Amino acid sequence: MMKDMAGVFKSLRRSDFRVLTGIEVGMKYHEWVPVEELPGFANMDAVDIEDSLGFLLKNKLIRMNRAQYTGYSLYFDGYDMLALNTLSARGSVTALGDVAGVGKESVVYEAKSGSIDVIIKFHREGTASFRNVRRKRGHIEERRHFSWIYAARLAASREYRALKTLYPDVAVPEPVDHNRHAVVMAIAGGTRLISARLDEPDWFLGEILRQVSGAYAKGIIHADLSEYNIFVSPGGISIIDWPQYIGRDHPNADELLHRDIKNILDFFERKYGIKRDPAEVLKQITGSAGQGGE
Repeated sequence: MMKDMAGVFKSLRRSDFRVLTGIEVGMKYHEWVPVEELPGFANMDAVDIEDSLGFLLKNKLIRMNRAQYTGYSLYFDGYDMLALNTLSARGSVTALGDVAGVGKESVVYEAKSGSIDVIIKFHREGTASFRNVRRKRGHIEERRHFSWIYAARLAASREYRALKTLYPDVAVPEPVDHNRHAVVMAIAGGTRLISARLDEPDWFLGEILRQVSGAYAKGIIHADLSEYNIFVSPGGISIIDWPQYIGRDHPNADELLHRDIKNILDFFERKYGIKRDPAEVLKQITGSAGQGGE
C-alpha cells in the first residue's frame, strides 16, 4: 500500500500514464509484458518508454522480470494510478485523502467529489491465489490467461452494478462512479455492527432484515452478509461490500440467502439474546418477494 498516493499521482507525467496503460493492455496477453512489445502497446518510442520505466520502477508502480526475457507487469499501486487518473479526469474525484481502511480484498481511501465526502474502494481480489479466487468467487469465469487485473476489475464492476440497482430503495452507499478496479461511493456513516452497542437491537434487527428483503425483491442476494459489513447509526443502517452478490435465480440462492440471514440472527442472539428462526425469516422474505416484489 502506498504511503503518499496523492504525491506520487501528482508527480506522474503524461508519458508515465501512457506506459502504465501500455503495460495494462499487454497484460491481457502476457503475465510479463515483453519490453520489445511495449512501444506498440503504449504507442511510444522505445527511448521515451525506457525513461518512464525507470521512474515507474523507482516508485514501485511496476515490476520487472528477467527470468526468460525482460518483461514488466503492474503492481496494484500502478493500477490504482490509472483508475485515479480516469476518475480525476471525469471530475468524480477532486481530492484524495488518507487511507480509511485496509482489508484482505480492498484498500479504501477518503476522497472528495466536488463538495461531497466520498470513499474510493480499490479492489484487491487478485492478491489471493488465482485458484482460490476462482473457487471462492463464482463471478470469476474461466480464462486461459487469468490476470489479477481481471479479477479486481470484475469485482469492482459487479459491486458498482449492485449499488446502482439497489440505491436508493435499499440502504446501501450511493454509487458515484467506477473505473477499472475502483468504485467511488458515498461514505457509509455510523459504526460497524460488530462494534456497536445498540439500545434498540430489535429495531435494528428488523431494519436489517427489511433491507435484505428489499434487495431480494430487486433480485439481489448479498451472499456474504455479516456483522462486519453493516453500519448502524441513529438514522438507520447501511450495507456494504457487494461484489460477490448473486441473483435471485442463482441455483444456490436459497442456501446463500439462508446463510446471510443466519449470520445476522446468530449475531443478535449472541450479543442481545434475540431469537428468531432463520427458516421462518427466509420463508417471509422469499414469500414477500413472490407476492409483489420486483
